[in-house]
Amino acid sequence: MPLGNHAALTPLEDMSAGRGQAGGGPPPSCQKIFIQRDYSEGTVVKFQTQFPPELESRLDRQSFEYTINQLNNYFAEAERASCSTYCEGCLACLTGYLIYICTETHYEKCLRKVAKFVCEQNDRVYKPRGLLLTDPAMRGLRLIEISILDRPAS
Repeated sequence: MPLGNHAALTPLEDMSAGRGQAGGGPPPSCQKIFIQRDYSEGTVVKFQTQFPPELESRLDRQSFEYTINQLNNYFAEAERASCSTYCEGCLACLTGYLIYICTETHYEKCLRKVAKFVCEQNDRVYKPRGLLLTDPAMRGLRLIEISILDRPAS
C-alpha cells in the first residue's frame, strides 16, 4: 500500500502499524484514561506513575506501576548517551546520514522494544481486564492512553 512517496512500510513502521496493539486500536467511542508526561526532571520522556482512580476496580497498582516504570526505563535507555551512540552520530555525520538507509538508530531500536512491551502487556495484563494500552509513540510521546473497552465515552 503506497504511503506518500514510499512504496512500502519500513520494518519499524510495519511492526508498529498497530503500535503494540494486535488487531488495531481501540474503538473510537470507549472511555479513555490519559497518563501525562512527568516534566519534573526536564524534558526527558518520562511518564507519571500516579495510579488513576478510574482503574481502581480493574487493575492492581503493582501491574500499573510495573508497566509505567518499565516504559520509563526503555525511554531512559533510548536517551542515554554512550560511546556507541556517539560513534553512531559521528558515522552518520561522516556519511551524510546515508548510514540510516542501512541501519536503525539506537532510538528506533528502543522504540521497537517499547512497541513489543506494550503488545505483551496488552496480551497478558490489559486485554483480559477489558483495557487497552496504547503505545506512547502513537500519541507523539506526549501521553499514555489506556482505553476501557466496555465503557462508552462520557
